[in-house]
Amino acid sequence: MSDLTMGLEAILLVVEEPVEEITLAQVLERPTIEVAAALRGLSAEYTSAGRGFDLREVAGGWRLYTRAECAPLVERFVRDGQQARLTQAALETLAVVAYRQPVSRARVAAIRGVNSDGVMRTLAARGLVEEAGTDPESQALLYRTTSYFMERLGLRDLSELPELAPFLPDDDTLEEHSK
Repeated sequence: MSDLTMGLEAILLVVEEPVEEITLAQVLERPTIEVAAALRGLSAEYTSAGRGFDLREVAGGWRLYTRAECAPLVERFVRDGQQARLTQAALETLAVVAYRQPVSRARVAAIRGVNSDGVMRTLAARGLVEEAGTDPESQALLYRTTSYFMERLGLRDLSELPELAPFLPDDDTLEEHSK
């Protein structure tokens, strides 16, 4: 497997929206035509190998998707996963969102000290957090807890959350640590 193929796969595993060939070419420092050919090759390879996922060109970019034939399994997994308990990472992330909302993924990651993108996707899929607009300064998506979160915790409003905010770092502390 070439470095180009490995790089493409690594990036495509973490994107949330289709990514343009030119963007991939810039990041991988390769000619766009070479990246385009590699993407088409990977897509054909996944199809011929009968993988459970597919690489598709949609909306002007490329993204991995599960195959349509696998939809019933994926739906069952997601539905059954709704009943599973939250992991420690998910609970920490949910607490940060609850106490700091509206908050960006980057801010959550800074507070937790680890990347929280996957956990945020899980919390959103479970209906516990949702998008709350964009930060006017950074244009980052902001997240907040949902009414389903409030219902599950038996809260009428956020003022009923236990006092925990004083234990979370403030913005000044985060900025000092990131320098």
